Amino acid sequence: MERAVFGTRSGELLVGYGPFTALAEPPAAGIAFYRNDFSLSEERPWLVPDRVELLEKAPSAGRVEITWEDPEPEGFADVFREVSEAIHEGLIEKSVPVVTEKGRGKCSADDLLASLMTLPKNLRPYGWIGEEGGFLGATPEVLFRHFDGRIYTMALAGTARSDERRLFAIDDKEIREHEFVAQTLIAKLSDLGMVIRNERGILDLGKLIHFQTLIKVELYKYEKTQTLIERLHPTPALGPLPRTTATLDLLKEWRERLDCPVEFGAPFGLLRDGDFEALVAIRMLSWQGDEFSLPSGCGVIQESRLMNEWRELALKRSAVRTLFCSE
Repeated sequence: MERAVFGTRSGELLVGYGPFTALAEPPAAGIAFYRNDFSLSEERPWLVPDRVELLEKAPSAGRVEITWEDPEPEGFADVFREVSEAIHEGLIEKSVPVVTEKGRGKCSADDLLASLMTLPKNLRPYGWIGEEGGFLGATPEVLFRHFDGRIYTMALAGTARSDERRLFAIDDKEIREHEFVAQTLIAKLSDLGMVIRNERGILDLGKLIHFQTLIKVELYKYEKTQTLIERLHPTPALGPLPRTTATLDLLKEWRERLDCPVEFGAPFGLLRDGDFEALVAIRMLSWQGDEFSLPSGCGVIQESRLMNEWRELALKRSAVRTLFCSE
């Protein structure tokens, strides 16, 4: 049976069960999940479940065992050079290539779901479980919440190990990468309403830390949720700068060459009686049968160096493996 999974702000795990009714527009009332790919190509992304429940305990406690293969660096190195050349030529300021680690294992979707039942409060579980495949993850990033005439969103960019916190706080490259994201996001929102930006802070996720800036917008007028999704996705942390049709096409080409799952970085949302919230589908596993994919992305700017980015990608994947499997 198909299932949609969404971790609410209050810490509940809401599960929707199929069969789902697929709609082109959100329903006027009730519950619907929003599922799409990175290109937003799905014509009917709103999925109304047959029934829902709040999951209070793990459906299974089986062990997750996946044998992973280290990704080859050559493909990423080629894409990294192409991104760097595009930056040098003034075509872009930033882009976000994705490396995908592959693995094989024998575990049920319920075993994976059970791994998401005891998460740190800063990680939000989400995902889709189909008949033969699906994806599950735990993301720290909210694309936006749209409720009561307001938008709540965040800039999340810049990554380091937790034990590097003091150096990270004054690292010019990481700060510049974060400010790219924060300022671009504010520019996207400034014509919609009054923007209120909080101070840049550090989000501690245990193994990793990120810079985070919380942003609120008091909307001037009613905005359609679908319009906001199209405006805000992809986040500046996962998309190119500037964001144009040409730079998005370049990014999609690089993602395809590196075999990135189409769900990675896409919005995954929940609508409950007019209150909509979309998570950013990062820190995830996807699977088809016994074949698994674990993607990780990095923001490449002018100051980026190949070895440093490769290490950051591995650090991010290691954090995801820790969520689902014992290392």
